[in-house]
Amino acid sequence: QVQLVESGGGLVQAGGSLRLSCAASGRYAMGWFRQAPGKEREFVAATSRDGYSTYYTDSVKARFTISRDNAKNTLYLQMNNLKPEDTAVYYCAADPGPGLRLDKWRYAYWGQGTQVTVSS
Repeated sequence: QVQLVESGGGLVQAGGSLRLSCAASGRYAMGWFRQAPGKEREFVAATSRDGYSTYYTDSVKARFTISRDNAKNTLYLQMNNLKPEDTAVYYCAADPGPGLRLDKWRYAYWGQGTQVTVSS
C-alpha cells in the first residue's frame, strides 16, 4: 500500500513563503494539486521519478519550485511570493509509471491534503 503524508501547510501573509513536504513509501512519478472551496482539483506541478523533468501550471511559474529527495522518498513544493488566490488544500499524488503526469486522473495514489491559507 502506497502511503503519502503531506506536511508544511499553514497561514501566511501575501508575499510570504511556505514549503510543503510529502513523504512517500517508495519512488514514483509525483505531483502537487490544489483544491479551493467550490472548485475542481487543479494541477500545480509535477516531477518525474528521477526528478530531471518538471512541469508547472502557468499561474505558479517563477514562484513555486517542485523538487524531490529520492534518498528520503520525499517530495517538496517551495512556494514563494504567495498570493491570496493560492489559498487551497494542497495534495500530493503519486503514480508508479514513467514520465510526467499532468492530469489528476493519471495518479493512482493521493495524500490526505494540507491547508494553505494566504491572507491579503
